[in-house]
Amino acid sequence: MTRAAVITIDGPSASGKGTVAARVAEALGFSLLDSGALYRVLGIAARKQQLNLGNHQQLAQLAADLKIEFGNAGPGSVWLNGEDVSLEIRTDAASKLASEVGAIPAAREALLQRQLEFRQPPGLVADGRDMGTIVFPNAELKIFLTASPEERAQRRYKQLIAKGIGAILPDLLRELKSRDERDSQRAVSPLRPAADATILDTTRLTIDEVVTRVLVLAAASMGDGTP
Repeated sequence: MTRAAVITIDGPSASGKGTVAARVAEALGFSLLDSGALYRVLGIAARKQQLNLGNHQQLAQLAADLKIEFGNAGPGSVWLNGEDVSLEIRTDAASKLASEVGAIPAAREALLQRQLEFRQPPGLVADGRDMGTIVFPNAELKIFLTASPEERAQRRYKQLIAKGIGAILPDLLRELKSRDERDSQRAVSPLRPAADATILDTTRLTIDEVVTRVLVLAAASMGDGTP
């Protein structure tokens, strides 16, 4: 069987990678992996069980045992142990938890195999922070999205307000900058573009423009194999 093609879309928080990845996957008929959701769910599960994040062995076991389901209640929905956590995982608190557990090697190793299992024909679009550098280093196409911190904070603010989640813009900007620093300086899988990634600054681009650019790059990288 021919190996399933992979497109990785990495980048910092609120760079647009989740929305772009979903639309690219839909356009190509590929599966979608939202790796950030896995880390957010793990962080929430650890909090619900009052697990000490310093206990790496217990955290890794929790990661291995998580019952996570995607899409049960439509695109973008995420379920943890039979509970809909779709809104909960998109809060600022969940983002902070995801960053904290993502810096723990044992947690990343426990979730790695789960991510690899998403690679199925005809292909996969995987978004996250280390998809192109660690999880799928041999991906056919690697994209790294970025944007100014101010633009990303504004995007996150609008997303949360639209979902009925309270947010304060200056606090979001401060936490976003803090997370950028944690993610880029952590010892394990630091946030950085792969050496062979195409970097797209989305600060002044619409989602449609970014999706179009990625699809053009996909067609060029996969040739006739692109649906």
